[in-house]
Amino acid sequence: MTAESTLWKIHGERLIDDTRRLRLTIASVELPDGVRFEQYVLRMPKAAMMVVLNDAHDHVLMMWRHRFIIDRWAWELPGGYVDADEDPAVTAAREVEEETGWRPRSVEPLVTLQPSVGTTDAENLLFIAHGADHIGDPSDINEAERVAWLPLDSLPGRIQAGEIIGAASLVGLLHVLAFPRS
Repeated sequence: MTAESTLWKIHGERLIDDTRRLRLTIASVELPDGVRFEQYVLRMPKAAMMVVLNDAHDHVLMMWRHRFIIDRWAWELPGGYVDADEDPAVTAAREVEEETGWRPRSVEPLVTLQPSVGTTDAENLLFIAHGADHIGDPSDINEAERVAWLPLDSLPGRIQAGEIIGAASLVGLLHVLAFPRS
Protein backbone atom coordinates (compact mmCIF):
# COMPACT_ATOMS: atom_id res chain seq x y z
CA MET A 1 0.00 0.00 0.00
CA THR A 2 1.38 3.42 -0.92
CA ALA A 3 0.54 6.75 0.67
CA GLU A 4 -1.25 7.74 -2.52
CA SER A 5 -3.59 4.75 -2.21
CA THR A 6 -5.31 6.40 0.75
CA LEU A 7 -5.33 9.95 -0.64
CA TRP A 8 -8.76 11.55 -0.88
CA LYS A 9 -9.65 13.33 -4.14
CA ILE A 10 -11.12 16.82 -3.98
CA HIS A 11 -13.56 17.49 -6.84
CA GLY A 12 -14.35 21.06 -5.81
CA GLU A 13 -15.17 23.40 -2.96
CA ARG A 14 -17.95 25.96 -2.64
CA LEU A 15 -17.87 28.96 -0.35
CA ILE A 16 -20.47 29.18 2.43
CA ASP A 17 -19.08 32.08 4.50
CA ASP A 18 -15.90 34.14 4.52
CA THR A 19 -15.12 36.51 7.39
CA ARG A 20 -12.07 37.96 9.08
CA ARG A 21 -11.94 35.03 11.52
CA LEU A 22 -13.07 32.05 9.41
CA ARG A 23 -13.70 30.69 5.95
CA LEU A 24 -16.34 27.97 5.71
CA THR A 25 -16.66 25.84 2.58
CA ILE A 26 -18.21 22.54 1.55
CA ALA A 27 -15.81 20.26 -0.32
CA SER A 28 -16.90 17.50 -2.70
CA VAL A 29 -14.55 14.62 -1.91
CA GLU A 30 -13.99 11.06 -3.05
CA LEU A 31 -12.54 8.32 -0.87
CA PRO A 32 -10.04 5.82 -2.29
CA ASP A 33 -12.83 3.21 -2.56
CA GLY A 34 -14.84 5.55 -4.81
CA VAL A 35 -17.40 6.75 -2.25
CA ARG A 36 -18.20 10.46 -2.78
CA PHE A 37 -19.68 12.87 -0.26
CA GLU A 38 -19.60 16.49 0.88
CA GLN A 39 -17.45 17.60 3.80
CA TYR A 40 -17.61 20.90 5.68
CA VAL A 41 -14.21 22.60 5.82
CA LEU A 42 -13.42 25.39 8.27
CA ARG A 43 -10.25 27.44 7.77
CA MET A 44 -9.17 29.85 10.49
CA PRO A 45 -6.27 32.26 10.88
CA LYS A 46 -3.19 31.09 12.74
CA ALA A 47 -3.31 31.51 16.50
CA ALA A 48 -0.34 31.99 18.84
CA MET A 49 -0.37 31.02 22.52
CA MET A 50 2.29 31.09 25.20
CA VAL A 51 3.31 28.98 28.16
CA VAL A 52 4.83 31.49 30.60
CA LEU A 53 6.86 29.91 33.38
CA ASN A 54 8.00 31.79 36.45
CA ASP A 55 11.72 32.13 37.21
CA ALA A 56 11.77 28.96 39.34
CA HIS A 57 9.97 27.00 36.57
CA ASP A 58 7.43 25.68 39.09
CA HIS A 59 4.41 27.87 38.18
CA VAL A 60 2.67 28.73 34.90
CA LEU A 61 0.65 31.86 34.06
CA MET A 62 -2.98 30.99 33.25
CA MET A 63 -6.34 32.66 32.76
CA TRP A 64 -9.69 31.48 34.18
CA ARG A 65 -12.30 32.25 31.54
CA HIS A 66 -15.74 31.30 30.29
CA ARG A 67 -16.23 29.85 26.80
CA PHE A 68 -19.81 30.53 25.76
CA ILE A 69 -19.84 28.03 22.88
CA ILE A 70 -19.44 25.09 25.25
CA ASP A 71 -20.74 27.03 28.30
CA ARG A 72 -17.75 26.06 30.45
CA TRP A 73 -15.23 27.80 32.67
CA ALA A 74 -11.63 26.66 32.20
CA TRP A 75 -8.02 27.59 32.73
CA GLU A 76 -6.28 28.60 29.48
CA LEU A 77 -2.96 29.87 28.25
CA PRO A 78 -2.97 33.45 26.96
CA GLY A 79 -3.02 33.84 23.20
CA GLY A 80 -4.89 35.03 20.14
CA TYR A 81 -5.08 35.27 16.37
CA VAL A 82 -1.96 36.26 14.43
CA ASP A 83 -2.45 39.46 12.43
CA ALA A 84 -1.61 39.12 8.71
CA ASP A 85 1.59 41.17 8.97
CA GLU A 86 2.62 40.13 12.50
CA ASP A 87 5.26 37.63 13.55
CA PRO A 88 3.57 34.86 15.60
CA ALA A 89 6.11 35.22 18.44
CA VAL A 90 5.22 38.92 18.65
CA THR A 91 1.52 38.01 18.70
CA ALA A 92 2.01 35.56 21.56
CA ALA A 93 3.96 38.09 23.65
CA ARG A 94 1.47 40.89 22.91
CA GLU A 95 -1.46 38.68 23.88
CA VAL A 96 0.20 37.73 27.19
CA GLU A 97 0.58 41.42 28.05
CA GLU A 98 -2.94 42.42 26.98
CA GLU A 99 -4.70 39.49 28.64
CA THR A 100 -2.68 39.09 31.84
CA GLY A 101 -0.70 42.26 32.57
CA TRP A 102 2.59 40.31 32.51
CA ARG A 103 5.41 40.87 29.98
CA PRO A 104 7.33 37.71 29.01
CA ARG A 105 11.10 38.09 29.22
CA SER A 106 11.85 35.56 26.50
CA VAL A 107 9.95 33.98 23.64
CA GLU A 108 10.93 30.64 22.15
CA PRO A 109 8.99 28.32 19.84
CA LEU A 110 7.60 25.29 21.68
CA VAL A 111 5.33 23.25 19.38
CA THR A 112 2.78 23.65 16.59
CA LEU A 113 -0.53 21.79 16.43
CA GLN A 114 -3.76 21.45 14.48
CA PRO A 115 -6.50 20.82 17.07
CA SER A 116 -9.18 19.34 14.77
CA VAL A 117 -7.65 18.09 11.51
CA GLY A 118 -10.74 16.21 10.32
CA THR A 119 -12.69 19.35 9.45
CA THR A 120 -10.62 22.37 10.45
CA ASP A 121 -7.40 24.08 9.37
CA ALA A 122 -6.58 26.11 12.50
CA GLU A 123 -2.82 26.13 13.05
CA ASN A 124 -1.89 26.85 16.67
CA LEU A 125 1.66 28.02 17.32
CA LEU A 126 2.81 27.56 20.90
CA PHE A 127 5.67 29.48 22.44
CA ILE A 128 7.35 29.34 25.83
CA ALA A 129 8.67 32.15 28.01
CA HIS A 130 10.99 31.81 30.97
CA GLY A 131 10.11 34.56 33.40
CA ALA A 132 7.83 37.59 33.15
CA ASP A 133 7.52 41.06 34.63
CA HIS A 134 4.26 42.48 35.96
CA ILE A 135 3.44 45.67 34.03
CA GLY A 136 -0.04 46.38 35.44
CA ASP A 137 -3.61 45.28 35.07
CA PRO A 138 -4.63 43.47 31.88
CA SER A 139 -5.60 45.96 29.15
CA ASP A 140 -8.15 43.55 27.67
CA ILE A 141 -10.86 43.19 30.31
CA ASN A 142 -12.94 40.83 28.17
CA GLU A 143 -10.59 37.84 28.28
CA ALA A 144 -10.22 36.55 31.84
CA GLU A 145 -12.20 36.46 35.05
CA ARG A 146 -8.95 35.75 36.88
CA VAL A 147 -5.23 35.58 36.08
CA ALA A 148 -3.06 33.35 38.28
CA TRP A 149 0.27 31.58 38.52
CA LEU A 150 -0.68 27.93 38.92
CA PRO A 151 1.76 25.40 40.40
CA LEU A 152 2.95 22.96 37.73
CA ASP A 153 2.38 20.07 40.11
CA SER A 154 -1.33 21.01 40.27
CA LEU A 155 -1.82 20.64 36.51
CA PRO A 156 -2.43 16.87 36.31
CA GLY A 157 -5.22 17.16 38.88
CA ARG A 158 -6.74 20.19 37.13
CA ILE A 159 -6.66 18.35 33.81
CA GLN A 160 -8.28 15.29 35.40
CA ALA A 161 -10.96 17.53 36.97
CA GLY A 162 -11.77 19.09 33.59
CA GLU A 163 -10.47 22.54 34.53
CA ILE A 164 -8.08 22.60 31.55
CA ILE A 165 -9.80 21.48 28.34
CA GLY A 166 -8.51 23.57 25.42
CA ALA A 167 -6.34 21.62 22.98
CA ALA A 168 -3.56 24.22 22.77
CA SER A 169 -3.44 24.68 26.54
CA LEU A 170 -3.32 20.92 27.08
CA VAL A 171 -0.57 20.39 24.50
CA GLY A 172 1.56 23.24 25.83
CA LEU A 173 1.19 22.24 29.47
CA LEU A 174 1.67 18.53 28.87
CA HIS A 175 4.78 19.34 26.80
CA VAL A 176 6.25 21.32 29.70
CA LEU A 177 5.39 18.55 32.17
CA ALA A 178 6.83 15.81 29.94
CA PHE A 179 10.02 17.69 29.02
CA PRO A 180 10.93 19.89 31.99
CA ARG A 181 13.71 22.44 31.60
CA SER A 182 15.74 23.83 34.44
